[in-house]
Amino acid sequence: MDTPLSTIAVVGLGTMGTGIAEVLARAGREVIGIDTSDAAARRAVASLEASTARAVRRGRITEQERTDALARFRTFRDLRAVAEAELVIEVVPESYEIKQQVFRELDAVVSPTAILATGTNALSVTRLAAESRYPERVLGLHFFNPAPAMKLVEVVSSVLTAPPAVESVTRLARELGKEPVAVGDRPGFVADGLLFGYLNQAAAMYEANYASREDIDAAMKLGCGLPMGPLALLDLIGIDTARTVLEAMYAASHDRLHAPAPVLGQLGQAGLTGRKAGRGFYTYEAPGSGTVVPDAQTPPEGAGAAAGRTVRSVGVAGSGTMASGIAEVFAKAGYDVVLAARSQEKADTAKGRIATSLERSVTKGRLTSGARDETLARITAADSLDALAGVDLAVEAVAEDLEVKRQLFAVLDKVCRPGAVLATTTSSLPVVAIARATARPEDVIGMHFFNPAPAMKLVEVVRTVLTADEVHATVREVCAKVRKHPVDCGDRAGFIVNALLFPYLNNAIKMVGEHYATLDDIDAAMKLGGGYPMGPFELLDVVGLDVSLAIEKVLHSEFRDPGLAPAPLLEHLVAAGCLGRKTGRGFREYARR
Repeated sequence: MDTPLSTIAVVGLGTMGTGIAEVLARAGREVIGIDTSDAAARRAVASLEASTARAVRRGRITEQERTDALARFRTFRDLRAVAEAELVIEVVPESYEIKQQVFRELDAVVSPTAILATGTNALSVTRLAAESRYPERVLGLHFFNPAPAMKLVEVVSSVLTAPPAVESVTRLARELGKEPVAVGDRPGFVADGLLFGYLNQAAAMYEANYASREDIDAAMKLGCGLPMGPLALLDLIGIDTARTVLEAMYAASHDRLHAPAPVLGQLGQAGLTGRKAGRGFYTYEAPGSGTVVPDAQTPPEGAGAAAGRTVRSVGVAGSGTMASGIAEVFAKAGYDVVLAARSQEKADTAKGRIATSLERSVTKGRLTSGARDETLARITAADSLDALAGVDLAVEAVAEDLEVKRQLFAVLDKVCRPGAVLATTTSSLPVVAIARATARPEDVIGMHFFNPAPAMKLVEVVRTVLTADEVHATVREVCAKVRKHPVDCGDRAGFIVNALLFPYLNNAIKMVGEHYATLDDIDAAMKLGGGYPMGPFELLDVVGLDVSLAIEKVLHSEFRDPGLAPAPLLEHLVAAGCLGRKTGRGFREYARR
């Protein structure tokens, strides 16, 4: 099987098959395209003509290179045309019956030394290989859409796959300019195995009316730096396709997190399968369009909103990175800010941290020296919560400990004037439990900023069952004035971002604990295949493994889902004191500063 793979067949010329054919043809391979539909074949040829013409216009290839690439792509209806191929990649619909029929027919056509690859992202490669006359030559070759642009290729081995076949396609992937990762045979492999569980939870969150589709998508884009929100991504993938993948994953794992959310089945049965149908979670201008248009669920502009309270001054309780970042945000927006810490030294240190941050902005040309001086002049550093007596909004940013926060709010209740809004920045604790430490729980709300607060645009606005409408309106108005994007969510563990992010991180840890894939391959798969700015293990080491474990425990305790139980490997690392970058070792080791 150690062949050069110079002639390659692609069976199925839909969007993915056409993209793979383009990648191969432009890389100098002879490509045999097979589709029973003449229209699909014509679309594939037209797509290659159009994409190579764009490449010529942009100076990426010459006209001669375009002519040569087009000449290397031939299309046929009859599967017998693949007889000369050294590698066949099938990209037909996700059905065992259809794919197994293709493999049976290929056995009768191609050379015994030819490699047969399935492009499935949901079905068992082992099961498909078992139907082949030569199962040792069958493997998975999972490209990502759009194939010409996406760098990741998952090379999937079954227990039957011969190592030389894996080596040949891995070498091919690298020659195509792709990043191959080696994975075993389980539904979803690495990237989709992590991605679809997250998408499923987002669909369930929406179905439970916990948050609007717009707020769920905005939270994950702004809070995690993702290119698309989960519900918009489900519409792009196809809701029917997503449900098929999840069904396969659940059949293998029996993990409730993979059991498709009922809304996916309901939308699919109604024909509302996403962009391709013109409607899914969102409504689109036309079938196939990516332009979202307003529909019955689109929130009206400012309709029905309560009037908020006037906020001229803001108090921030705390002296850590988050407290100083929040104080900087409010001061930059023109608010008078009182930064209260347990001692004058701590308060002055926090203000000094703000001065350093502002100076960096001046150096980078983002802020004038005059604006820096005005911002610092608005901040008063104080050594007691008594200094917050006159503020209109008090924001707590102390340790993530319920008793510590309750004690602080009991003091704020006595110190702050009547009508002042009291906000907690907790990311995981019940806001109502903090509110009940006061005699005015209607004035208490969650304002979950993300770190670093000056840079991150998202604020999760968490109202309890006791929060007054005008308090909620006040915080949303303040968010707009400080140029943050507020998303509304109820008072339950994890809110939006952490409730969706940390189960995904936990599942990545379980993959490593089960020796399914390496840290590096999982990080590469999620960055290259999922568009994540950081791989899960990079992110865990930055966040801190102790912080991550605490959030996982809160989620598991609240939702009681076995699938949310913290991965044993995470618990072991925390017990060993390996907490990530801050200790020099977490999932990886770091140079001590």
